[in-house]
Amino acid sequence: MTFNRNLVAIDALDSRLRTSASRLLPLAEGYGQRDSQTLKLLFANDAERSAKFSLTVDEIHFDYSKSLIDSKALAALAELAEACGMQGAIGALFRGAKINQSEGRAALHTSLRSPSAANAPHAALVSETLTSLREFVGRVHSGTWTGYDGRAIETVINLGIGGSDLGPAMVVDALADFALGRPDVRFVSNVDPAHLTRMLTGLDPATTLFVVASKTFGTLETLTNARAARDWLVAASDETAVSRHFVAVSANIAEACDFGIEQSNIFPLWDWVGGRFSLWSAIGLPIALAIGFKAFEELLAGAHAMDTHFETAPLHQNLPVISALIAYWYRHYGASPSTAVVPYSQDLSLFPAYLQQLYMESLGKSISREGAVITQGTSEIIWGSAGTNGQHSYFQQLHQGTEFTPVEFIALATASVDDADERHRHLLANCLSQSMALMNGDEASADVGGVHWDPQKTIKGNRPSTTLLIKQLTPRNLGSLIALYEHKVFALSVLWNINAFDQWGVELGKRLSKDVYAALSEPAQSSGSAESASTLDASTRALVQIINSWRDPR
Repeated sequence: MTFNRNLVAIDALDSRLRTSASRLLPLAEGYGQRDSQTLKLLFANDAERSAKFSLTVDEIHFDYSKSLIDSKALAALAELAEACGMQGAIGALFRGAKINQSEGRAALHTSLRSPSAANAPHAALVSETLTSLREFVGRVHSGTWTGYDGRAIETVINLGIGGSDLGPAMVVDALADFALGRPDVRFVSNVDPAHLTRMLTGLDPATTLFVVASKTFGTLETLTNARAARDWLVAASDETAVSRHFVAVSANIAEACDFGIEQSNIFPLWDWVGGRFSLWSAIGLPIALAIGFKAFEELLAGAHAMDTHFETAPLHQNLPVISALIAYWYRHYGASPSTAVVPYSQDLSLFPAYLQQLYMESLGKSISREGAVITQGTSEIIWGSAGTNGQHSYFQQLHQGTEFTPVEFIALATASVDDADERHRHLLANCLSQSMALMNGDEASADVGGVHWDPQKTIKGNRPSTTLLIKQLTPRNLGSLIALYEHKVFALSVLWNINAFDQWGVELGKRLSKDVYAALSEPAQSSGSAESASTLDASTRALVQIINSWRDPR
């Protein structure tokens, strides 16, 4: 069964799906309101549960033994994955089939981190681009790339949004301990003028380089910030300085050149790389500038190692697939509206925000690959923050709230800071104790030490979690971690039969913003031109009128 389903195969496939689903339903009943299957009982009935329900790939260990699932349910989920054509889907992804059907494109982000000697699609293009990036990064680090007055670059500001910002910003922040020190790499994404203005405060235009990251070179937020940055630069020099202080990552060479960027300083993007999967491409230029090209290559190598595992491991031993099956189980049979992702690492504090785009932009769909309306739930909400901070805010909800919320813990076995072993043990103790508390709860007797035990103090437990334990945070291990979640998202898209690589809901908002901008640009005395106002609903027109009157009260 191939991933590109055809009309002849659908009936047979649906029959297999129905059979697999029928096996799962009675198994799921044991995890309902009656709590006939509890986590403590699962461990009590199987002394080897911890070993059976865990998996190690290189320096990442995945413990899913605290999941509300048993061997029978997991086997039935694996059968469901087979019925969905999971193996064929994985093969289609890696060989470059046009699995992004709504746009007629492949999704070949895995080729970006495949070794140049490998027989990967577009290997020559990828190798050529990596060579260009390596040379450019070397010039900036050596000081041979200079600003308009001959001085070396001290600060790099990446101008992007979405996938052109979240991934690189997260990686640069996560790998701060590997930063070379110069240049200082910063990120501006919000079109709110305050973001760019505050980021430019105290900087010298002569030693500042801007990277404009936009596939189309037409993204409103990015181009608005790029024009403002150019005005800031030109005010200190002149138009000729633009070519020394702006480079681009884009597929639109003509527009980037019109902006004033030299063609030799435009690094390519391709339509077979989606934005939220693009940090491995030239979009990763700020990563390489921050940590050096060698470390950037280690990031790619770690991702490639996870790619190899995902492509070759059998489903029942496949880390991304197992993780996806557990998420699918909770979403469908546990009625879970959300999942909390809690990295016990300050270095990974941006990781939940990165996952929000990767996960919900990919899986927030209600139409199948064949164009039919999906009646079951798809993507849950992903949220979270760095531990231990979360323990003092939303963990109360996780322990005693009415919502069923699985938790994904991420922890580092080794501290990223020297002379911090004791503090790091405290951090790990908090992480592991939280997963224990979620599982075991605290149902004490009527009184403890003569003190009456109020019902409000009762914590029932039986709340599931998984733990991803990473030996230490290195570029390679971070690459593997990111690729793991990329492949988990893809596996879920196969289970739900949706396209993980388009985002038409995002595009709609971009189109509508042009009409709203036109109305906001009308004089306050005017109610808006007939053309611009006619496209807005009554509520939006009223809001525009109030905004315009407050901005220009004359």
